[in-house]
Amino acid sequence: MTKQRYRLGVIGLGEGRSIMSAALASERYELVAVCDLNEELCQQRAEEFGFHGWTTKYSDLLENPLIDVIAIYTPDQLHLTHIRQALEAGKHAICTKPLLPSLEGTQELLAIMKGTDKRLFVGQSSRFFEPMLHQRSDYEQERHGALQMVEAQYITDGRWFLEKDWSRQKGFSWMYGFMIHAVDLVRWYLPGVTEVVGFGRSIDAGGESGNGTVDTWDSMRFLLRDGQGRMAQISGNYTMPTLGQAVEPSISCVLRGTNGISRAEYPNLSYHTHFAEQGTASYSFEDKHDYYFRFEGKSHHAGEYQNYIEYFAECLDSGELPLPDASEAIHTLALMAAMERSASGGGQLVRIQDIKDEFGIV
Repeated sequence: MTKQRYRLGVIGLGEGRSIMSAALASERYELVAVCDLNEELCQQRAEEFGFHGWTTKYSDLLENPLIDVIAIYTPDQLHLTHIRQALEAGKHAICTKPLLPSLEGTQELLAIMKGTDKRLFVGQSSRFFEPMLHQRSDYEQERHGALQMVEAQYITDGRWFLEKDWSRQKGFSWMYGFMIHAVDLVRWYLPGVTEVVGFGRSIDAGGESGNGTVDTWDSMRFLLRDGQGRMAQISGNYTMPTLGQAVEPSISCVLRGTNGISRAEYPNLSYHTHFAEQGTASYSFEDKHDYYFRFEGKSHHAGEYQNYIEYFAECLDSGELPLPDASEAIHTLALMAAMERSASGGGQLVRIQDIKDEFGIV
């Protein structure tokens, strides 16, 4: 199979910083042009990466015949428009999560996908972090035995986030901006979740920063069950102290099966297992630290982005459907809508199918 080198355009250079790094470091891509409305940010990225092919007009990317793929890292409410424009221009599209800010627009997006032969891939970066990749490999080798339970969390002291003005605007959501990582990990292993029950709470985050309460849940717990009776637990806390990364990683995914258990962590490059044929074991991938964390501290997701754009290139080469695609991402949004409804209803049990029926999702 011939490996093609794909030509990439990027819109949105805040989070798009990581995709620029990923594309410039990858043998599978040529970075052709980048775009942001903020000219100062464009100049900043040009200086940072020594790449000067920038523009403030998205139309320049859409009309550029050299571009094969457009990577979209704009605000959530613009994703549908930017995806549609990219596909209509004959480009493949990569879009950061969440695919959409809600289930509104899902029918339009699905209709767009039916009318194109181009691919859309949703960048769920946690799937492509080193410990999660090893965990997935062990799962596919059936080392866990029959999977019985998945536990995923995203817990971090995100009070610094509330210093950003836009975090106080209507539509900001810890669930859709943060907890979606844990939700996606659960659906990766239990795609057939049928019902959910849970609670959400807003805690006063004023403290020393004096930020006060934000009108969105910042502490959440959910229990889920699939059609086979297998269960999952999703946890999120965002405005309270943590025990620190060494003890309490921000993101973790635990798989419990009849023959073994594993836990993959982020941002710790750590993976822990206990399989029947092996006993307990812990693995460190710190030798890949500089690949995953290329900027200040342990921030951004350049390594994961390089992993997933190269996975996308492999799918384009082979004709394989890249996952998550639009359909899978929409089903994740349906699950999140059910989670919201359960918490809003004081912990009522909500069937995912009821949500899908309301929005005509098959």
